[in-house]
This record gives sequence, structure tokens and C-alpha cells, in this order.
Amino acid sequence: VDIDPNGIIPKIHHLVRSREDTTRKQVKSMFSEISTLEITKVQNLLEIVTTLQLLHKIVRHLFLTAKKQNNYPLILPLQMMLPFIMEQAEALKDAIPAFKQAQPIGDGIGPLVVGGMMLNTKKQKAEFETVYSESEFNGRKLILLKAEGPYATVGRPGEATESLIEKLKPNIIIMVDAALKLEGEDTGSIAQGFGAAIGGIGTDRFKIEAVAAKYNIPILALVVRQSVKDAITLMNKEISDQTENVRSQVYEMITDNSNPNQTVLVIGVGNTMGVAQ
Repeated sequence: VDIDPNGIIPKIHHLVRSREDTTRKQVKSMFSEISTLEITKVQNLLEIVTTLQLLHKIVRHLFLTAKKQNNYPLILPLQMMLPFIMEQAEALKDAIPAFKQAQPIGDGIGPLVVGGMMLNTKKQKAEFETVYSESEFNGRKLILLKAEGPYATVGRPGEATESLIEKLKPNIIIMVDAALKLEGEDTGSIAQGFGAAIGGIGTDRFKIEAVAAKYNIPILALVVRQSVKDAITLMNKEISDQTENVRSQVYEMITDNSNPNQTVLVIGVGNTMGVAQ
């Protein structure tokens, strides 16, 4: 990568997908019978424990290196980072019960909003663990896209968006997602903006922005602010209470930024665990 960064996104994308597919196969091989929901739960729990193990290894490495070299100033960066490391570690630990019981988490606010808009519509497969449906609002055709619930998955929004844009040619894209809040900001507060509202390693964001740029489609974003802990633990009241408010703002954005007879793609981004459609 350092030698030849050209074309790095497809390489990273391939690496991530290969890892996901291999993990899924390994989980399946451990059980004679296991449902898709259980597979996705185990995959998420594996992500949690491997991240916790990585944090432990990094902290141990820095501590033992400083101790071995008798270089205690080397421990100062760790001391400064430790509150942030512990915040993340405690959030991961607290996330385990929700994932074990497949309960909705804070990051599921996007799928929750769009999933509600998809009720009583025909769901179709857009990509692996990703579904879409078509609806209508004030003379506009709506394409509603989210990960397939109630599985513990974020789906494949990048590939799904690419295929839907090629197939249905929307005039505008609206993305709904959770966003990390800054200290001093209120949990559950809503912000509107521009660009692809999607986190992760960056490959899905790249795909969405690339295909939108190719067809000159504007991307609008609507995010619900929350902390790291809020995002991966059981969805709290401050976030869930904003569902209808966010949905009404989505409809306002559709009305304000599109004309009748146009097509709008609405994407609910996030882990849809416990959230059907």
C-alpha cells in the first residue's frame, strides 16, 4: 500500500469482504444448525472480543516496553490515552448483553427510521443482507434501502447503492445514520448536512460518493448524535424518542430538495440488529 496506493479502495474492500466471508463460514462450521440471526450475532461478538484483545495487547506492549527499557517518559503517552482507551473498552464490554440478546442498539437509529418507512411495502433483495422497497410520497418515488433486519448486520450499502443508482437513477440521495457527538452536545440531537453519512472503514462511503459523483446526484445527510457507548449498547430513550422526529425531517428534506415525479433514494445506515422492516 505504501509503495503503490493507487487502487487501494478495491484492495481494502476485497480484504474486508474476504474476512467477513471467512468468519461467517467458520461460525457456520462450528454448529450443525444455526440461524442467520445467530450467525450475525456471533460475528458481532467476535468483533467485540477481538477489539478488546487488541486494546489489551497495545496497552501491555507500551507498558512493558517502557519498563524493559527503564524509560518511564515513554509511559506518558499511554497515561494520556488511557481514559479514551478505557472509555472504548467499557463501551465494548457493555455492548455484549445487547448483542447476545439481539436488541436494538443506538447505531440502529438509521435502519429504525427507514424501516418504519418500509412497512407495508414489498421488500426486495438489493445485496447480501441488504433490502430495499419502493414507496411514494407527495408525488415522489421513494427508494428505501437498509440492512436486512432483524439480523445483526450493517448490510452492504455501498454495493446496494451502486446497483440501485444504475438501475433506478434517483435524483437525490438522503442518508440517515448515527454520528459520534462531541463533549457538550446532547445525546439524540439531530443535525443535517451534506455528503455520505456512513462510518466504517471507508469503502462503502467511497463507493456511494463515487457513483453519486458519476451521475451528479446530490447527497444529503441526517444524523443523530450519540457517544461511542450509546452507539453500540442498547438503544436508550433519548435516541429512540427521536425516531418520529427524524422521520418527519426526512420527509421535509424530500419535499424541500426534490420535485414531483422525481426519485429519491433514502438510505438507513447502521446496524439493524433487532430492527425489522
